[in-house]
Amino acid sequence: MSEPHPTTAVVLVNLGTPAAPTARAVRPYLREFLTDRRVVTMHPALWRPILELGVLSSRPRASAAKYRTVWTPTGSPLLVHTQAQVAALQAALGPDVTVAGAMRYGDPALGDVLAGLVDGGHERVLVVPLYPQYAGSATGTVLERAHRAIAALPRHPELRTVRAFGEHPAYVEAVCSALEERWEAVGRPDPAAGDRVVLSFHSIPVAMSDAGDPYLAECERTAAAVRARLGLDADACVLTFQSRFGPAQWLGPATIDTVQVLGAAGSRRTEVVCPGFVSDCLETLEEIEQLNREAYERAGGTGFAYVPWGNSRAAWTDALAEIVRPHLSGWLSVGASR
Repeated sequence: MSEPHPTTAVVLVNLGTPAAPTARAVRPYLREFLTDRRVVTMHPALWRPILELGVLSSRPRASAAKYRTVWTPTGSPLLVHTQAQVAALQAALGPDVTVAGAMRYGDPALGDVLAGLVDGGHERVLVVPLYPQYAGSATGTVLERAHRAIAALPRHPELRTVRAFGEHPAYVEAVCSALEERWEAVGRPDPAAGDRVVLSFHSIPVAMSDAGDPYLAECERTAAAVRARLGLDADACVLTFQSRFGPAQWLGPATIDTVQVLGAAGSRRTEVVCPGFVSDCLETLEEIEQLNREAYERAGGTGFAYVPWGNSRAAWTDALAEIVRPHLSGWLSVGASR
């Protein structure tokens, strides 16, 4: 007798990636991303000419060059790591659930993945945006897209979503354990000597925050939880923001400004961890590991280290299972903690 087909699915959703590190592949990816009204709130009648005639005429070539510096033999690091997390979660949850991966922009497209699962007989779907802290321009657009995609289907599954997990103890442990594993080899940092841990989160425009987006407060709560777990104060463990785009005012302080100040002060040791990125990607590998390292060392600092905490680390994939299981409660047996 054949095994029963699972009718419950979990979909891990990340931001997305171009299919190749070329301007031709980057251009449609950027167009999809930058025409999302939750990402760019300017009215389309004003924004589209700027986008099509300005941004998309020059930025794809520059972005492609950056992607080439981090591209792996098996493809985009974000996609490769997301696929590994899907496989790890599938192994943790077992055969009674189907675990799939999707991207908000690019492929595999979230709408296509949801349609395929429903067509395949799945009646219950849990959507998990891989953003620990909620922001309307990240988690919000994933959840909005998921609901619109489900609504367009001829039959609807039962749908659940994960909003955020920035204070979940297992997530905080995954972030902190990565730092502590490093410290086992190089020693614990000495704040009195100027050593610093930098918690770098993706920034959002200040206007979004002022309009009520809870992202800043969620980052601050994550930072407080990490500091408490590590036994460091706010001076030793600094909250910063990266990945600003365009002329608008964005949440700060900027990570690159912070590391330049530390470097100019002669810092002998600065460790940067990015708690908002569960998978290494352009923003961690090129922006932090390359550009921020260069800025820090050019200013005079030594001992710069980018510390990955997510990807395929067991502490993170175990945490992901702990985060997901309660949301499956009542659907199947893995909903209970083990």
